[in-house]
Amino acid sequence: MALTQRLDLRQAQTLVMTPQLQQAIKLLQLSNVELVEYVERELEQNPLLELADPAEPPTAADQPAAEALPESEGTQDLTQITQNDSTGAAETPLDTDHDTTYDEAGPSAFARERGSGGSSFDDDEFDATERLTESKTLREHLYDQLAVEITDPVERLIGGALIELVDECGWITEPLGPFATALGAPVEQVEAVLLRLQKFEPTGVCARSLAECLALQLRERDRCDPAMQTLLDNLDLLAQRRMPELMRLCGVDASDLADMIAEIKQLNPKPAREFDSSPVQTVVPDILMRPNPSGGWAIELNHDTLPKVLVNRRYHAVVQKGTLSKADREYMAERLTAANWLVRSLDQRATTILKVASEIVRQQDAFFIYGVQYLRPLILRDIATAIEMHESTVSRVTSNKYMQTPRGIFELKYFFSTAIAGSAGADSHSAEAVRFRIQKLITAEEPSAVLSDDTIVDLLQKDGIEIARRTVAKYREQLRIPSSVQRRREKLSASA
Repeated sequence: MALTQRLDLRQAQTLVMTPQLQQAIKLLQLSNVELVEYVERELEQNPLLELADPAEPPTAADQPAAEALPESEGTQDLTQITQNDSTGAAETPLDTDHDTTYDEAGPSAFARERGSGGSSFDDDEFDATERLTESKTLREHLYDQLAVEITDPVERLIGGALIELVDECGWITEPLGPFATALGAPVEQVEAVLLRLQKFEPTGVCARSLAECLALQLRERDRCDPAMQTLLDNLDLLAQRRMPELMRLCGVDASDLADMIAEIKQLNPKPAREFDSSPVQTVVPDILMRPNPSGGWAIELNHDTLPKVLVNRRYHAVVQKGTLSKADREYMAERLTAANWLVRSLDQRATTILKVASEIVRQQDAFFIYGVQYLRPLILRDIATAIEMHESTVSRVTSNKYMQTPRGIFELKYFFSTAIAGSAGADSHSAEAVRFRIQKLITAEEPSAVLSDDTIVDLLQKDGIEIARRTVAKYREQLRIPSSVQRRREKLSASA
């Protein structure tokens, strides 16, 4: 067979991931915080983009060329979908800094209202940096004490290296042998410096274990006697509630042991916790859900989390009237296309989130009415089939998105769970609902009749839930519920 060259013409359809399509897909999986950061970066790079002022209705020149996507028709009987409307009621502009907003009297009026004891912002003695406060980290706090308590240069160097090993709990869990070898210092000298660091504030810092951390705090209170030290050496027995064995080891009776345990509970196992300056991230819901007075549920997007972006076509028209080079014209055309695509992507993102949330509410209606025990088993494919979208799109939409409901704030992923088969051909049950039933059974058990995993299996099968014992054990561990043996010890000791 001879090999020859020839020219063929073929026609085929392929899906090309254009940058605009990649942008739309990326926006779907962003949380509201990440979306705001992304839009802010686009505003810095694109001169044709601007944040919409809710106090002023946009004109036709500011609107994007793309039309808004249609609403889902399958959920109109259940939910009231509110689209992102820039012509809504007036709100405070998002870019307003309230800390620097004053009335017509100006900032000096604020100083006058403070009385004669205050100084004006215009005074030379005013220094804003002197009034700023910043909490110290644990390492900074330890370095300040190191500079005062240890003067030897070598020991100070070792102490600084040890401080760098302190973890988020305030402990040093790294072994000292390899550390001393890498530092080129004797292990005895490293241990001696560590003992000096363990006298720093907060008490218990630089401990190598939980027992040592508690012992340092008890020694400061002069309460670390031999019986207490024995208790600290056997914290695993305390966690297992093996009280008779602890009383035998410590040589105390039940009353003394209870007092020792109560004293340990007053200690701080994580000394670094008071220096944790990381801000608490509050969950802001992306979707708001409430009962509809006419029946069903009303669902809308949380407009406070949505950046309102418009295309400034006035500025584009003014620039186009000027004399531009070919490169400038290409740049403006590229920026206009990118701005239109961003606005369209944001609109499509909002519409898709509403479609997915509306279908979730429709399929989990019993959960919102009766509670978690009525949560249906649901997978991404069920929602994707109902709204005629791809399963990967639903997965991106439900990631890092939260919905505020009458029963609390839930991540959209919460409503998806595997199915547990029902016995005797009964309907399947949600894994989350089964976990709730297991927790409810264990909470209601009596100290004299603690339920084993096999007993829980029998009780669930009577309720029509076909489940294996290992599955019950797995769900119990996920709920952080101890075994029946440990629960029996805890309940008996609590009732004694």
